[in-house]
Amino acid sequence: PPTDRPASEPPTADAGSPASKSGTPTAGPPANRSEPPTADAGPPAQRSAAPTAGAGRVAGAAARPGATGAPGRASQLAWATATIALVGVGSVRAAGWLFVLCLLAAVATATLAVTGGRTPIGMLAAAMLPPVAAFRALPWARRGLAGRRPDGSGLSRVLASVAVSVALLVPFGLLFSSADAIFADLLADLLPDISPGGVVGWTFRFLLIGGWLLGGAYLLTRPPDLDLRAAPARPVHRLEWALPLALLDALFAVFVLVQLTVLFGGSGHVLRTAGLSYAQYARSGFWQLLAVSALTLLVLAGAARWAPRDTRADRLLIRVLLGALTLLSLVVVASALYRMNVYAQAYGATRLRLVVATVELWLGLLFVLVGVAAIRLRAGWLPRLVLATAVLALLGLAVADPDRLIAERNVDRYLETGRLDVGYLAGLSADAAPVLDRLPEPLRSCALRDIALELPDDGVRTWNLGRARARDLLRAEPARATVTSCPDPHRW
Repeated sequence: PPTDRPASEPPTADAGSPASKSGTPTAGPPANRSEPPTADAGPPAQRSAAPTAGAGRVAGAAARPGATGAPGRASQLAWATATIALVGVGSVRAAGWLFVLCLLAAVATATLAVTGGRTPIGMLAAAMLPPVAAFRALPWARRGLAGRRPDGSGLSRVLASVAVSVALLVPFGLLFSSADAIFADLLADLLPDISPGGVVGWTFRFLLIGGWLLGGAYLLTRPPDLDLRAAPARPVHRLEWALPLALLDALFAVFVLVQLTVLFGGSGHVLRTAGLSYAQYARSGFWQLLAVSALTLLVLAGAARWAPRDTRADRLLIRVLLGALTLLSLVVVASALYRMNVYAQAYGATRLRLVVATVELWLGLLFVLVGVAAIRLRAGWLPRLVLATAVLALLGLAVADPDRLIAERNVDRYLETGRLDVGYLAGLSADAAPVLDRLPEPLRSCALRDIALELPDDGVRTWNLGRARARDLLRAEPARATVTSCPDPHRW
């Protein structure tokens, strides 16, 4: 304290003197200071810089909590598990179209597993990061291989390790291959093709997958801050949003009353009333109802963003109007699913009809989640859950085995009505082979002949469960290739 200092001692820098403001150190130890001396005996410049850097690190960590995922590592682990499950579909199901959908979804989940992103804007930004990160990671990887040494000794050690590994594996691999034919076949399946076309293909795969993995490693070491949020919206007047939404609720209510007549009265009542044929009723309205479901989600999102919530009356009004619209939308989803079911019963199941029905079920689940968010007046958890439910719907479709499900539906329909589109069933993947085996001859051979011709000889890297089952089935009872009495393809 100033009262404890001798009169002859000049004020020190910690007393708020001009010297402390200018950063100039003062001479002489402080007298009668109550705190114990610290162990830092370095220059004053170093003593003043260290706390500043530490404070900056603490402030930076506090400003970016959970930048790689929320909360903590749990989100990253969940997205990584989903990525492995989606990619693993290719080893279980033989349907190529299903694996393409799962692979596209795996790109999105893998990006979120590496970068995080909790808000809609953050998720969109995360989707654009991998291509950029792959190029940004090149100088980072070069410095890492060089070991941050100007002589590049780190890179030389890596190359030396690779050379020694090749020198050891090649002679021993050749000796083991010549000693056992089974080991030689296994090694041939594992090694890439050495032909010109194979070299080009493997080079492309190496560059694509290697660049993606390198960008992911770069993002893990330098996680971006993707907690991006839109600017707060200016709430509109109560009349500006409540009246249009109330009128929309009324329109939905009228439509729902008509649809309840359809759901409980059956399609025959509607056909007699509207004067439509069975085919016209089965086709009409489904795509419009699907568009209505998607547009309703946008209306709900806009109302949740711009509706005022200051007073208790505002909060009650938004809960009632959005909750009613959500419940009425569920009836619209049920009506669309009913029409698709009627369509499939009349004309058979196809991949497009099954995928569209799955999308409708997912939209119904979204309406339930939106209703919960409207009641709670909190939707921060909704964007991540929307993507998570989409991934679960796709995985559920893979578990259901769509091509086999389509074949079962059509075979059961044939046993009841005698109508069958053999040409469409022959175009299904090997997953449908166990069901098509139930058909009587010559329909069985007509449906399985093309599948048998397209079955490849899978190796270790390309093994697939669906193709393996079909191969065993056709090996036990092959499809007759000389069948000439196959019916003409006709799609009911």
